[in-house]
Amino acid sequence: ALVAILEREDPRDAFISNRYASLAELPQGACVGTSSLRRVVQLKALRPDLRIEPLRGNLDTRLRKLDEGGYDAIVLAAAGLKRLGLGARIRATFDAEDMIPAAGQGALGLEIRADARTLGQAVATLSHRPTWLATHAERAVSRALGGSCSVPLAAHAVWLGDGRMQLDVALGHAAQPEQPLLKARLLADVTTTEAAEALGREAAERLVAAGGAAYLAAQPA
Repeated sequence: ALVAILEREDPRDAFISNRYASLAELPQGACVGTSSLRRVVQLKALRPDLRIEPLRGNLDTRLRKLDEGGYDAIVLAAAGLKRLGLGARIRATFDAEDMIPAAGQGALGLEIRADARTLGQAVATLSHRPTWLATHAERAVSRALGGSCSVPLAAHAVWLGDGRMQLDVALGHAAQPEQPLLKARLLADVTTTEAAEALGREAAERLVAAGGAAYLAAQPA
């Protein structure tokens, strides 16, 4: 059972390069490394001229491949770099509206055995309520659309502090990343887990209504 979600670290994506300070500074046709379809479709939306190449391995391996000259820049999660003391490698962070993060990005969930009730009550006190609600909304989007590493899906919720939540979502075409991104933004009163999940399901429905069914049907098996 998921009993707590800790306060979120920076959920944004990070731009890392040894030669360029930002995505805008990259020359035409520059090579950017990422194996995330979510990042690929959003990079293509921001800079259609870029050459996106696969980038795999753990964090040290990915940074080494950049340092060896295999890429002009790479994109990684800011949270992972900061948690490992590598925040200095970040040249810029993407605005979460331009490069919408993945569902749950930057958040740590704590799971225990469902029958460990006493432990569950103790661990639940560590949960950060705004992060709990935001990530439940995001995960509901992913669940409704069959989110996986083969689905270029983004979902990011922000607690506005007045009982309202803003949820931004985007869906790209896995087989044709140059296709237009389908995007939606929803605002709703959210004070319970049920309301957060309902918001996520509504966002998924918006994407499907905007043409998402065809995008999802075209993804590789």
